[in-house]
Amino acid sequence: MFKVEGKIFALSPLGSAPLRVSLKCEPALAEQLRDAHPEIVPGYHLNKRHWNTVAVDGLPDAMVLDMIEDSYDLVVSALPRKTRERLNWSPETG
Repeated sequence: MFKVEGKIFALSPLGSAPLRVSLKCEPALAEQLRDAHPEIVPGYHLNKRHWNTVAVDGLPDAMVLDMIEDSYDLVVSALPRKTRERLNWSPETG
């Protein structure tokens, strides 16, 4: 479980094979990613509208990293302003 300020942005059983990670995603993008990549499915035991489970093998590393960053940004964007400022996060820089 990976958290920022106590809020989960990624879940993964790190010892499993193949490696999978569940990530938060904007609903429209989540559906597009699922349609385009068989390695991406609705979040396992999560709100399937907002979470995808990603089989890391078979996807470009840069794509997986982008999805992790997007998940982090979605969670941080919902935190209080003072917390976002303390984390040096802004919508422009993500």
